Amino acid sequence: MRATIIGGGIGGLALALALLRNGWEVEVRERSADLPSGGTGLGMWPEAMAALDSLGVGDAVRKQSVHCAGGALLRADGTIIAGLGAERSAHLVARNTLLRTLYAALPPEAVRWNSPYSPEQGFPGGDLLVGADGIHSSVRSAVLPGVGPRKLGTTAFRGVIAGRVGTVSETWTRGGLFGITPAGGNGINWFAALRSELVPAGDHLDSAGFLRRFFDGAHPAVRAVVDTLTPDRIDRRTLLDVQLTGSYVSGRTVLIGDAAHAMAPNLGRGACETLLDAVALADALAGSQDLDSGLRQFDRVRRPVGRRMVRLARVLNRAATAKHLLPVRNGLVSAAARFGA
Repeated sequence: MRATIIGGGIGGLALALALLRNGWEVEVRERSADLPSGGTGLGMWPEAMAALDSLGVGDAVRKQSVHCAGGALLRADGTIIAGLGAERSAHLVARNTLLRTLYAALPPEAVRWNSPYSPEQGFPGGDLLVGADGIHSSVRSAVLPGVGPRKLGTTAFRGVIAGRVGTVSETWTRGGLFGITPAGGNGINWFAALRSELVPAGDHLDSAGFLRRFFDGAHPAVRAVVDTLTPDRIDRRTLLDVQLTGSYVSGRTVLIGDAAHAMAPNLGRGACETLLDAVALADALAGSQDLDSGLRQFDRVRRPVGRRMVRLARVLNRAATAKHLLPVRNGLVSAAARFGA
């Protein structure tokens, strides 16, 4: 069996590795010239680490990550809205580190760089076409014309600075949030999300200065980070998600990862769900009598999960960046955390 995978990101590389281990022939087509050199941190929850273990790269990721257990949701003044128990643990790894680790486990000839795909090219031959090409998926455009990303109404800023922190925190203010996590070595991973109407329009925004002003009234841990920011080290983007109403499968084409269920970052599970897609698809194909039944099995298992995660992430995105009724919101979140919701 032969698969063409469009997209050399986390999902594409993980699926290529899984299929090769199951005896498939695989070609990954990636439009970029090489792996990215930068990238902020990703949380690998236990299910994602189990997926990486099944691919044979779990230990390599652990050696290059920071293990964190628990954390806290905070008000702007630093008081706790809700604590995240130690049972909620994750390995924090830089995106480019995870990509390099997956790529190193593949034969070099498995990936074709500088190889974009467009809907006009049609089915590339072989037995299976996989759209692992992200939120603006060309493969999705080919099989589901008119289905695309939706705006969440929030704008994200993120980056990595020098320094050390020992805990994970997310501070919810009026209209925005600010997160801080360890980044490994001498690094701090930070991220912010604000209601888009609160962010000045235009491409020439001084993001560092704007964030310092916006979070001026926040507690010292947030101000210590924003005071060090420089505009050239900040990634800014409008947040989007994707919610498919139908199957992830169309004939011999299947969508995984952000192509199928891009979600707001608030759950911290986008990369995790992509890895779980890759392993589930390879397992379903290996455990089925034919390609069609394997694809149907994958869709039955993963589509309900993807749809649920997109919905939950969108709700949490709105709640975390709310501008009104903050005491009510905080009380509900605190109560939910106490009762294990």
